[in-house]
Amino acid sequence: MTFPAGFLWGTATASYQIEGAAREDGRGPSIWDTFSRTPGKVVGGHTGDVACDHYHRYREDVAMMAELGMRAYRFSIAWPRIQPDGSGPANPRGLDFYERLVDELHGHGITPIVTLYHWDLPQSLEDRGGWTSRETAERFAEYAAIVYGRLGDRVETWTTLNEPWCSAFLGYGAGIHAPGRTDTGAAFAAVHHLLLGHGLATAELRAAGARQVGITLNLAPISGSDPEAVAHIDGLQNRIFLDPVLRGEYPADVVERARRFTDWSFVRDGDLDLISAPVDLLGINYYSPTTVEARAGQPANPVHPGSEGIAFVQGGEEKTAMGWSVVPSGLTELLTRVARDYPGTPLVITENGAAFDDVLADGRVADERRIAFLDGHFRAAHAAIAAGADLRGYLVWSLMDNFEWAEGYGKRFGLVHVDYASQRRVPKDSALWYREVIRNNGLRA
Repeated sequence: MTFPAGFLWGTATASYQIEGAAREDGRGPSIWDTFSRTPGKVVGGHTGDVACDHYHRYREDVAMMAELGMRAYRFSIAWPRIQPDGSGPANPRGLDFYERLVDELHGHGITPIVTLYHWDLPQSLEDRGGWTSRETAERFAEYAAIVYGRLGDRVETWTTLNEPWCSAFLGYGAGIHAPGRTDTGAAFAAVHHLLLGHGLATAELRAAGARQVGITLNLAPISGSDPEAVAHIDGLQNRIFLDPVLRGEYPADVVERARRFTDWSFVRDGDLDLISAPVDLLGINYYSPTTVEARAGQPANPVHPGSEGIAFVQGGEEKTAMGWSVVPSGLTELLTRVARDYPGTPLVITENGAAFDDVLADGRVADERRIAFLDGHFRAAHAAIAAGADLRGYLVWSLMDNFEWAEGYGKRFGLVHVDYASQRRVPKDSALWYREVIRNNGLRA
């Protein structure tokens, strides 16, 4: 079962989840530094202060990636390392780190893929309104230009945002991610200003000569017996981001349903033209599908505004340690849907993976469930390609166990086991299996 020639295999991480060095070399505080120190917000009171200490161990980690056969590495830039307060001149020591990292990757034949924003907003910008404010979108474009100015000659592929759904609805609406706000109107304002930031940053990157620019969205196939419930949740999860970026408009049904929370006055003339500038790739993060049904009296799910009367149904499928259903066919469904509804868009799986209760024993992690998970999803991706989806790469989440946001260090998504006390890295059986997939550019049929 061979993938197309040139198919890009690799892995992915995010700055706050792995870097540590939270107060070194001029880095300013982010909303996740603040949030993780707020009692009760993160399991175990864990923070990203040290994480995987990648800031100091990046050479070791890149060498490990090379040993595991990775062809590409998607990582994010920590905005507070570049502009500690979110604006003004660049911190040269922050840029120096990423320049060293990119050079190390090139030295091992690994393609760097940069994500400019993976949730670690400078706290000073949040203090001035965060993503509910137009200013943050404007500052984001300035930051993007600074980073490109240093790395643009060595990085070809840029993604602006990672999972704006999480930033907006988990961070500003439900309060379960940083910055921990619980204001539904603010969540919709954040949606728009995140997308505006994407549009403004894309314009800056293109003007500076960037060759490939895109955005990463966490999407899910939505199914159920009630078409209205399905449309409601599909609108909030998928179309509220896909339609502005790829069609230049917000879905009319989503706009109408959200009027109880917002008047949409933050959308200005010309914004959607910026947001919908053509992208060279759409990053898709897929973990699990969503099933819904109409159920009278059901209270709203806080991460899906206005979802009263809609129940979220768990099937009998295998679950990961996060409680997420394992449904590889959902990836085929999702990829073919995007290819059908938004034709001509090159696609990359920028995240897919699973947390399981891994055990290190005798120097080995025998994570057969992760191997089975990835095998099933790789086959689902291959089926989507056969059905016409223009899928060009697959980046497994994650390179190594790390700080899993509000779950702290208890959930392990990595291909590589990390002992957080000693910082010892041990490739799991899944990492060795994945190396063979990459070497063969495919799977045994």
